Amino acid sequence: MEFKNTLEFAKSLDAIDQLGVYRDEFIFPKVNGKEVIYFTGNSLGLQPKRTQGFIDEVMKDWAELAVEGHFYAKKPWWDYHEQLAEPLAKVVGALPEEVSVMNTLTVNLHLLMVSFYRPTTKRFKIICEEKAFPSDQYMFQSQVRFHGLDPKDTIIEVKKREGEHYWRTEDVIQKINEVGDELALVLIGGVNYYNGQVMDMKAITKAGKAVGAMVGWDLAHAVGNVKLNLHDWEVDFASWCSYKYMNSGPGNASGIFVNRKYLGKTDIPRFEGWWGTKKETRFLMKPEFEPMENADAWQISNAPVLSIAPYLASLTLFEEVGMDALIEKRNKIVSYLEFILHEIDKEVDSSFEIITPKDRGCQLSVFLHGHGKSLFNYLMENGVITDWREPNVIRLAPAPFYCSYEDMYRFGQILKAGVLAN
Repeated sequence: MEFKNTLEFAKSLDAIDQLGVYRDEFIFPKVNGKEVIYFTGNSLGLQPKRTQGFIDEVMKDWAELAVEGHFYAKKPWWDYHEQLAEPLAKVVGALPEEVSVMNTLTVNLHLLMVSFYRPTTKRFKIICEEKAFPSDQYMFQSQVRFHGLDPKDTIIEVKKREGEHYWRTEDVIQKINEVGDELALVLIGGVNYYNGQVMDMKAITKAGKAVGAMVGWDLAHAVGNVKLNLHDWEVDFASWCSYKYMNSGPGNASGIFVNRKYLGKTDIPRFEGWWGTKKETRFLMKPEFEPMENADAWQISNAPVLSIAPYLASLTLFEEVGMDALIEKRNKIVSYLEFILHEIDKEVDSSFEIITPKDRGCQLSVFLHGHGKSLFNYLMENGVITDWREPNVIRLAPAPFYCSYEDMYRFGQILKAGVLAN
């Protein structure tokens, strides 16, 4: 399709957008009395309008049933989280029994490391990406020290090539093969938070498994954004947050994936608690832990129902639309945004540089060469909600559920005005 940088063309794309009706399913903040152009679904998704009803239902049951809500609520609380497994499995490419919802992302990564990072004298090293998200770096370092190892000798970061802004899959695989039988774990962000690159998860997983390592993925920026096939790729484990593209609300519950081959095992290392034991015998208060036959065995405490309710609300939207339709629009709207950026760049003779490679999801990360944070501030003050990463990068993530093509055109005009004003 030949794009045009005109309001009429943008509106014509919106007119044929089959997901356009879902824009009205979300609540937009306002700046100067107008709905914002929202580019930070990669940080916190907008609130679906239907979320309030799911929360109200729990509150009503709590008020009317109190403790009996665990068993007699419309959606009983004691197994509330189980409702999320099937729709989540479709989003991440898993079997329903391989998925559970609990805790928050870094907590879950720590818990999964208990099971899947088992260093030995010979096989103890971890491969991750250079400058992984800070929380992942802290998690790696603390886990390694917990095992009495030195992070400097244990954690291996795959670096980008000199002068490049992205990782090459062949470099990751080469490093995996180089470390070989000393490698205990590969754990990388499936979509990089800074440059928006989608890693070749299938190829990297295959390479890690070939040398005998465990392979896990931090999918914080991937779930609800890119096509995943965790089961078919034979990933060992993964975890993700739910408040970015999954629109479940700030700091909300995390999801986990545990490959089916580890389910139902009593001898796997794991931190265990009451809610991971079999439902059938849980209230017999037996002293022996009998793991659930699914990923719920990794649960420790009962599910935070008020936290999970917004997640369930959002998943009903994913069930209605499906990942294929979301990805189809994602590809088109991100391409249009890229076109707009290039057109504005030419009009104002500026020097924007998109550092996100073609292997991407919703996000474009853009160097604003020659422009300081004043341009970012101008965008924010004029109703473009984006974010800033040092030294001079803005991240733009047009989530397909609620962003429109007209938003992309309007952003271009505001960006142009901002460049000329600064």
